[in-house]
Amino acid sequence: MNIFNEVRESIHKVVHSLYPDAPLAKITVEPPRDATHGDMATNAAMILSKVAGKPPRAVAEELVEKLKASNPNITKADIAGPGFINLALKPEAFRAVLGHALLAGAKNFGDGTIGKSEKVNVEYVSANPTGPLTVGHARGAIFGDAVANLMLKAGYAVQKEYYINDAGKQVEVLTDSVILRIREAAGENIGEIPAGCYPGEYLKDVAKAYLESHKTWDDRKTVRDFAIRFLMNEIKIDLGELGVKHDLFVSEAEILNSGAVAKAMDQLTGLGLIYQGVLEPPKGKTPDDWEPREQTLFKSTDFGDDVDRPMKKSDGSTTYFANDIAHYFHMHKMGYDRLINVVGADHGGYVKRAKAAVKAITQGKAELDLPLVSIVHVTDNGQPVRMSKRAGTFITLRDMMDRVGSGVMRFIMLTREAGQTLEFDYTRVTEQSKDNPYFYVQYAHARCCSVMKHAKEMFGAVTDTDLAKADLSRLERPEEMAIIKLIATWPRVVEQAATASEPHRIAYFAQDMAAAFHGLWNKGRDDGTLRFLIENDKQLSLARLALVRGVAVTIAAALNVIGVEPLDELRSDTELEAA
Repeated sequence: MNIFNEVRESIHKVVHSLYPDAPLAKITVEPPRDATHGDMATNAAMILSKVAGKPPRAVAEELVEKLKASNPNITKADIAGPGFINLALKPEAFRAVLGHALLAGAKNFGDGTIGKSEKVNVEYVSANPTGPLTVGHARGAIFGDAVANLMLKAGYAVQKEYYINDAGKQVEVLTDSVILRIREAAGENIGEIPAGCYPGEYLKDVAKAYLESHKTWDDRKTVRDFAIRFLMNEIKIDLGELGVKHDLFVSEAEILNSGAVAKAMDQLTGLGLIYQGVLEPPKGKTPDDWEPREQTLFKSTDFGDDVDRPMKKSDGSTTYFANDIAHYFHMHKMGYDRLINVVGADHGGYVKRAKAAVKAITQGKAELDLPLVSIVHVTDNGQPVRMSKRAGTFITLRDMMDRVGSGVMRFIMLTREAGQTLEFDYTRVTEQSKDNPYFYVQYAHARCCSVMKHAKEMFGAVTDTDLAKADLSRLERPEEMAIIKLIATWPRVVEQAATASEPHRIAYFAQDMAAAFHGLWNKGRDDGTLRFLIENDKQLSLARLALVRGVAVTIAAALNVIGVEPLDELRSDTELEAA
């Protein structure tokens, strides 16, 4: 139940009756910036001005009376500024959303249909299987998983994919490094790890496991395949404990062996987009290893890229870019015309060429989105955290998860936009205070659960179905209606966040919901008439319990999207100061 969409549909009907050629998709209905202006605001008059050939205010004057007549829930329509229309709705319309939330429950409240079951492939993590996942991978994993969860909730048919980069130079370096550790485990003194090899002590585990089932290590392919399987298993274990579960694992090596790259090259060649040519030297200082040699190139400039891109290396093997094109083309042929690939911020230069390639090879039928995820700075009480000796050169996902838990990680990683650097301080994210957004939200949910326990002692057990049938008209105080209206925005938040691939909006919403509830809780301590449980007025108490459960359901729904388990109680009874 999305009350904003219901009002927007009413506006669309009015507009279409007046101006059949109006661009309805551009008409928005959203909460006004200032709540005193009403419950919703629409830009309809601004959008219609050109079609109508009138100033926006003149169009607005034409619309306001018709809008009030179009929907029985609209009680008022006022013109503001150059032509925006502010709408006021009956309180009953918002209370109906509260009743719906209770009946839907946390799992289903906010479910949308905007996705129309469109198939979407979301690729994320996709780390090289050369070592443990890092905190950087953790942020990408959490972001990608939340995007996929959001799109599922908004009505898309989502597949979660991990693309295993198990081909190329890095895998050969891994093989060399593992062979060194195997020799060491077999009793040989290997000395210092050579430059260019992976120094992490985690490879000792790989070597030990290898020797338990193999007697020799002279076959590089055997060593390579074993190491990849071992490390991918470790990666899957870590992701599982983080709450990330992929539907599909795709091997780059298998794509190469299947002939998919050749098929993609043939497709592009048939479209006249592959040619033999010589690239201009890079702008600025020319690298020492650059030479004006003829290469197999893709005409990515035809699709908005800066330069055409090589498809083959000097040794005749295909580039990573060519392999990626083959992978995207394969997903398109599987029916996924919406592709999302979560990549690190250092891949910014890859975005334009990848979009160009997908547009070209699918002849514009598929769309690729590449959200960029920035780095994480890890500190403890403000001091930089040293890197793991076991990992060698980085802080692992496992290190962080052991320190703070998966729930804290998932929430805090989504408290900033993905493209912004995230400061993750161990001390701050685990303290029980109002300055810790994870605790602040969980404490609101735990408080709701505490109220329900006291209610059971006072009135006996009540179900959400019982509460949905309560006399919700008793919820008429401004503080109560403000929370009900916030609950009613949840389906819209889901829709907007899914459309923009911005799961941080969910974390923000959860904090707003918690702040509103903590505020009402504190007012109830000072004003007895605002308390949730009034012993001599059961009907008012049931109505307020419906509100409390509505808050809990909505917070739980938000946490479910993020992938965090809502807590019924906290380990400490610490009270928030001025929560």
